Amino acid sequence: MYDDCPDEELIFRLRNGEKEIEDFLLDKYKDLVRKKARARFLIGGDTDDLIQEGMIGLFKAIRDFRDDREASFRTFAGLCIDRQMANAIEGSNRQKHQMLNTAVSLTEEQEENGKDLGWAVSPEELLIDRENMEAMMEEIARSLSAMENKVLNLYLEGNSYASIAEKLGKNPKSVENALRRIRTKIRQLRETDER
Repeated sequence: MYDDCPDEELIFRLRNGEKEIEDFLLDKYKDLVRKKARARFLIGGDTDDLIQEGMIGLFKAIRDFRDDREASFRTFAGLCIDRQMANAIEGSNRQKHQMLNTAVSLTEEQEENGKDLGWAVSPEELLIDRENMEAMMEEIARSLSAMENKVLNLYLEGNSYASIAEKLGKNPKSVENALRRIRTKIRQLRETDER
């Protein structure tokens, strides 16, 4: 339905009330999030934390994208995802985040067309973003049921509805319904935060 529309047009339409476009964009770019999470190495850990961070970065990209910049939405989303992951890695000094502090990038990506896009992050912004992200992750985890948390983690790892259903001993329709509830809850949390 939206496959033939440029992302920039979809963002415009989303802001004009087509809320289902948000789900489309999250689904469209979840592979990019997983790719970027796999490109980082967590000593003693896995990529789940980084995938969650990347999805938060993608939420922020959808919310904050402005078409008056020279960058495409894909470039901006990639930057937001990278920044969110970097903030998680670099911004945490507490013991409970020790694994994130030891993450190492396995790839170096060039910005589109080699342009400096002019987005700088101050230490204050890093700290605020990190605190906001931690609060959001805790809020999301609290708002989801145990099953919904499991479904979300498996979905962010790239599992299909059928694969998630098999792993959890559920049918694919119940997984689809759980993901719909998860999206609704996350959207409601975001709307509450924006007020």
